Amino acid sequence: LYLQGMPEIAVLVLLTILILPLFQILGLIYIYLPMKLGYIPWKTAQVFRAIHHLQPWGMMEVYMLGILISMIKLAKMATIIPGIASGAFMVLICVLTATLSGLNPEDIWKRLPSRKDRSRVTSKKGTTLVGCQYCSLLCSQPISGNHYICPRCQAPLHIRKANSIHRTWALVIAAGILYFPANIFPVTLTSTLGHEQADTILSGVIYFLFSGSWHIALIIFAASIIIPLMKLTILVYLLISVHKKSTWKPEDRTRLYRITEAVGRWSMVDVYVVTILVSLVQLGPLGNIVAGPGVIYFSGVVVITMLAAQSFDPRLIWDAMEESNEYN
Repeated sequence: LYLQGMPEIAVLVLLTILILPLFQILGLIYIYLPMKLGYIPWKTAQVFRAIHHLQPWGMMEVYMLGILISMIKLAKMATIIPGIASGAFMVLICVLTATLSGLNPEDIWKRLPSRKDRSRVTSKKGTTLVGCQYCSLLCSQPISGNHYICPRCQAPLHIRKANSIHRTWALVIAAGILYFPANIFPVTLTSTLGHEQADTILSGVIYFLFSGSWHIALIIFAASIIIPLMKLTILVYLLISVHKKSTWKPEDRTRLYRITEAVGRWSMVDVYVVTILVSLVQLGPLGNIVAGPGVIYFSGVVVITMLAAQSFDPRLIWDAMEESNEYN
């Protein structure tokens, strides 16, 4: 991808499948090994916060799904024999996924001392209670203050994320604009014995559907078309409901937000499929696959929608409920 003039996509793939997962692994070793030996390592709170914050961006399991889809597509052209690295990579994904899923952050946070005794819940006039989004510590904060530092994990505390609505709207609009060229322009350009073919995301779905791999077609259709559109629709709905101060089913709206936040990363599977195909199919005059401009737009949609979900503050959903209760 870098040699084909798409360094931004190459950097994105390198970060999400190698650098960030490596940081997670080294960070967990850095924290847990000293704790097993009875002491707390330096900057534990900051390292653990970084692991928590970057966890959605480490996408090794999504990349593994991309490998499987690519192998199925290339099996029509050649015999594919998985190497030792494929098995080792799959084992690494299973181990890392099991480690992160079984991780109880409270085990880390409860071992960290607070810098000052400011985490005590008080009811003094002129203060409000703010929950830390990282370690869940309930802290008291002056109402007039714009931000405050959590005494346990040293993360900035905000009553509400600053300019959350405006930032989310800007990101949603940007992703919506990119969504159309992402599905119109080709993501791969294939040349075989002088014959050239341009494939969009939808044509790839159709290819798998008519080749008998309907389950792969369903996965790509859901991850690359349905999920991005669903994320944009849900975020627009949440933004409008917050703007109108809606009190309708805040639990369901919060659940919608959590689903949006969790599933967005799986849309990267199509980018990984393109990456693998481009790296493997370079056979000179016999056949070549190069990345098309659509993959740049689609990568932008995936990244921007993930940033939009992170910039939205779900606590805003409940503000209208609090105001309604005050009036009643």
